[in-house]
Amino acid sequence: MTKVPFFDLREMHAATGVQEEIDAAVLRVSQSGRYILGRELEAFEAAFAAYCENAYCVATGSGLAALELALRALGVGPGDEVIVPAHTFVGTWLAVSSTGARPVPVEPGEGSFLIDTDLLEAAVTPRTRAVLPVHLYGHPEDMDAVRDFADRHGLAVLEDAAQAHGARRNGRRVGSGHSVAFSFYPGKNLGALGDGGAIVTDDAELAGRLRLLRNYGSREKYVHEVKGGNSRLDEIQSAVLATKLPYLDDWNERRRAVARRYTEAFVGLPGLATPDTAPGTEHVWHQYVLRTPFRDPLCRRLEESGVGTLIHYPVAIHRTPAYAGQGLEPAVGLPRTERLADEVLSLPIGPHLPDNAVDLVIDAVRTAVLDLSDSDH
Repeated sequence: MTKVPFFDLREMHAATGVQEEIDAAVLRVSQSGRYILGRELEAFEAAFAAYCENAYCVATGSGLAALELALRALGVGPGDEVIVPAHTFVGTWLAVSSTGARPVPVEPGEGSFLIDTDLLEAAVTPRTRAVLPVHLYGHPEDMDAVRDFADRHGLAVLEDAAQAHGARRNGRRVGSGHSVAFSFYPGKNLGALGDGGAIVTDDAELAGRLRLLRNYGSREKYVHEVKGGNSRLDEIQSAVLATKLPYLDDWNERRRAVARRYTEAFVGLPGLATPDTAPGTEHVWHQYVLRTPFRDPLCRRLEESGVGTLIHYPVAIHRTPAYAGQGLEPAVGLPRTERLADEVLSLPIGPHLPDNAVDLVIDAVRTAVLDLSDSDH
């Protein structure tokens, strides 16, 4: 039996004391008789926009929908190209593809998980319309460099912050930009009880277009101004997220504490690379991701020791059946991305982890790594 599961949402809600408040919020909505586009949504959108230090929030049915609708609202469409990280969750690429545009992948920095901003220039073509950086694993991207690049080329910028609720870089909150998409998938730092997403923006016109696109292209019932869709965060999920939002900063601080203990315990272990944090960054540690050339045997050893693990992500997107053979990678290939797919391993992390669970993970990793480094794996 697993002693430290990779993540247990029930345990997280119970251990952090929020379960009763969630239950009360769900019951309140259930008894209200209003389940879509009501007061709960309005209240959450206002609270989340304020939390992100921004003006507007438009909540959607999923994080993927948030990305897709934002791209459409920014004018991205068939024949366009959008620069994306090569190492990310597939949803980043799928959002681009869903508009009819073409994802153009750029490698992560050497020793990093984030897009290499020095390689952005080489990805630009006459068809490039936008750049879509990802604040992966909770680490904020260098948005100053991304915006400077985008401004030089007249490109739109959409930030994928699905894993970075509450993060900061150089004092600026992730979510304070012109167009930033979030996911509220249950396992996120701020997660719903189902799917959900949002776009935050400082642009009233963009927010208005997004509200049209998420609701059949309609502001007034049966009056359809554009070809929109149906992607609205429902009242129950809005109430749950509003209930959890006041806890987010404390939860993120606990994640930082766990990450610090991991890094202090693992630095210097042979064959193991711990994740870096850029200066001026408030990482929120959605995932704690190690790199090691003996990833698979380490994963097996940890499972045998009762420590749950996951791999984010085991197959490079350009190698998946959905995108393989489409010639998306540059002529020099994507070797850093493919190496990460072979080496990354995520450990349990979350605000619910007690110190004794962290001790168990640390002991299991140290024992396994030292043993594997002395063997042929």
